[in-house]
Amino acid sequence: MLGGAGLLLAVAAGPAQAAEVSYATKCVPPPASGLGPVEGTTKVEITAPATAKVGDTVEVVWKFVQAASKNPDIIDLPKDSVQPSGTLKAAGAQAAGVAMQGARQNPAIPKGGAMVLSDMKGTLKLTTPGEVTLTPDAYAINAFSTDTKCAPTETVKSAATINVTAGGGSSSSATPSPSQSATGGSDTGGSSGGQTDFTGKEVSVPYACKTPIGDKNATSPVQINAKKNGGSFDLTVQFKKSVMDSPADIPKDSVKPSMEVGLGGADKGTVRVEGPANADAIKSGDPIEIPDLTGTYKPGASGTSTLSPGVLTVNALGTTTTCTPTKTEVSLSLDTTEQANGASGGGSSSTSGSGGTSGGTSAGGTSSGGGLAETGAGDHGALKALGLVAGTVILLGGAVFTFLPGRRVR
Repeated sequence: MLGGAGLLLAVAAGPAQAAEVSYATKCVPPPASGLGPVEGTTKVEITAPATAKVGDTVEVVWKFVQAASKNPDIIDLPKDSVQPSGTLKAAGAQAAGVAMQGARQNPAIPKGGAMVLSDMKGTLKLTTPGEVTLTPDAYAINAFSTDTKCAPTETVKSAATINVTAGGGSSSSATPSPSQSATGGSDTGGSSGGQTDFTGKEVSVPYACKTPIGDKNATSPVQINAKKNGGSFDLTVQFKKSVMDSPADIPKDSVKPSMEVGLGGADKGTVRVEGPANADAIKSGDPIEIPDLTGTYKPGASGTSTLSPGVLTVNALGTTTTCTPTKTEVSLSLDTTEQANGASGGGSSSTSGSGGTSGGTSAGGTSSGGGLAETGAGDHGALKALGLVAGTVILLGGAVFTFLPGRRVR
């Protein structure tokens, strides 16, 4: 599933400029497809501010004008099932990798039909006066939790140039975007100013949950935070909303959650995070908590990498419920430096818990920075999950599941 690349929008002062470039591209479909690499031509239209000042933050939009190939003759792609992500290279007066990501938004694409991909957006904070060129680089197309990875096979011409002048302008971006911190509006670069703690943006994640006795849809707010630890990052994933109570008594050590955090931008793959099993028995009528999920992210690439909530798996009393995001949104971006045996191209980073395993497979599913298409409206009060089967409690939509960052509520 291959795409071109695209349009860049400015959020900073200065008139907008637009330019189109085309370049030879090689795209590698996921191994499960059984397809070999495909070579084609990607056309990219880029719009960016012609002028800006040091200190400005500009927004960049990458528009897919022509895809490198059509949708293979294997499967129809449903509406809103395809999501692009990629990296834009800034060079000249300032060198940086700009993480780009588009919405999971597309019309239905039939087998053999032309690929239609959403515009990708990213931001760049300008730090040095002079000319800064913007050049599209590698990108990935995510569909059905798999990635087709595309990369240039020739030197790509720059698609836009920003003339940056001195004069401490402030960021004109109104809201955080994938390459900004979710708090404070500043870049989330791990090396910037010696920063070690990074707070992600709370994002509302719609989930499609497969349970032992039925499928359910629900939505929950999730936040990803990070703390720099050498070349790696210690991650904490928090579910922020609580709902409903347990319909039955649940013994201790019987409910254990985990998640595959999706990577995008410069890096690819997933990072597994886990929470502890419930330490105490939970009485009927009491809330059930999902504690903080923790793990370690070892970067597999240098540049700006994005982290998004991925597949959530909850094991309870020998049963498994898997909840896959129907749409993804970046919660946190980090400036990363490639580490040996890092995440990119190698599945998932290791977890920090004793029960963690490396690799991209959870107990009930996998994720590579995306999820399935939106399957329809459901009860969006929260991820609901507990039911009774043969006298045991199982994660599913009729029950009362509480997402909390690790504290009990009475």
